[in-house]
Parts: sequence; structure tokens; C-alpha cells
Amino acid sequence: MSCILDIDLDYFRLFSDPIRRLDEVLEWARRPVDLIVDEHHKVLKHWDRAIAKGVIEAPTFILHVDEHHDMLSEQPPVLFGNFLYFAMRKWPDCRVHWLNKDPIDDPTMWLSEDAWASVGDRFRSGSSLNSKWPMPELVSVCTSPGFIEESLSQELLERIDELGFGPLR
Repeated sequence: MSCILDIDLDYFRLFSDPIRRLDEVLEWARRPVDLIVDEHHKVLKHWDRAIAKGVIEAPTFILHVDEHHDMLSEQPPVLFGNFLYFAMRKWPDCRVHWLNKDPIDDPTMWLSEDAWASVGDRFRSGSSLNSKWPMPELVSVCTSPGFIEESLSQELLERIDELGFGPLR
């Protein structure tokens, strides 16, 4: 059983004190960030590599901390707006919780009925961290240029660095 904490920095732009919220999320995780990418779908190849190397097992839970659900389509190619759907299809035992502040929509608006039927019972969303969730063995961060102001992105990345960024093995 394995858990991934997947963070997109655009989530933090929704908060009056984004650094404090980042600290809360990382304190919940109780581990350093392992991986930073610029485009969210790039985490999939890194997750696959970590599984192949035995760093983690195939995930059974992904905590997706993001302004967006990243399930905009079931049609390839895998992109930043749909990668989470493909992750759920790749790992059929994996549950996902989308941690969000004010969701602007939900995956049912974008996925076909069949696609939603294949993942919907394993997808939840909400705004609170849960102490009963499994602790992550891997923490990934996406910087999402274009979705967040560069100055806020830099502040958040500096805080991650202060907390001890630990590159993926």
C-alpha cells in the first residue's frame, strides 16, 4: 500500500496566507518534497520510475492538492489537465482525494459516463485534511507556470527549500 501527496502550487493562490497553508499541508505529510516538476502530467513518469525502482509501491491513495481536478478528458494524450484520470486508470485500486478550496467544476462535467463510471467511485473531494488518511511515501510538487504568479511561486518554492527538499531517489 502506497500513498502519494501531489501538490500543485496554484492551489495556494486561493489563500490569504499561502505559506501558512503550504506549511499545514507539509506538516500533515511529515516528509520533505521529493520531486518538483513544471507541468503536472510530468509527475506520472516520475511516479512510474519510483515504482520501478522499488522506492514506492503502486499507489492506493493519491491526495491531489490543486485548484483543478485534472480530469478534463479521457482522450489521450496525457496532459496536465487530464493526467489524474489516466493515473486512476493505470492503478485501478487507487483512490484519489482532491483537496480544494472552492471547486469551479467537477470531473462529471468533462468525462463521458463510461469514463466516470470507471473511476468515480474512487474519487472524492473536499477542503480539509484528514488525519486518518495514509501518510505519503512520496511528495510531488508542480509549479504550473501560467496558473500562478511568479512571485508567489518563488515564495512557495523558497519555503519548500527551507523545509528540506529531498530529491527523488
